[in-house]
Amino acid sequence: MSSGKILLGVLAGVAVGALAGVLLAPAKGSATRKKILKKSDAYADALREKFEEYMDTISEKIDTVNGEAYVDSLKEKFEEFLESISEKFEAVKEDVSDYVDDKKSRYEKSKKDVKAAKA
Repeated sequence: MSSGKILLGVLAGVAVGALAGVLLAPAKGSATRKKILKKSDAYADALREKFEEYMDTISEKIDTVNGEAYVDSLKEKFEEFLESISEKFEAVKEDVSDYVDDKKSRYEKSKKDVKAAKA
């Protein structure tokens, strides 16, 4: 299995976990959205850091085996991969935020309907 597919699976798992946390959390919507954004930024930073460490290790090993040209090519591909993952992660964050906003507006509408029904 390629590392790209594994990373995408990890990111999807993080997004689903964050979404489940949002839906089950008793906090206000605004507070929950702030938590989601903070956690997603923290996850993205941690993921980037781990990949950079991994890339440095691989670069050192390849540098001794092949040469600088191959390492530079590999670094460039890795940077493209990180950029692609970052874009996908941002899209997931936006989707989660939109989903939370939609659920909040539905909740508020239901709350108003209940008040209207009691009146």
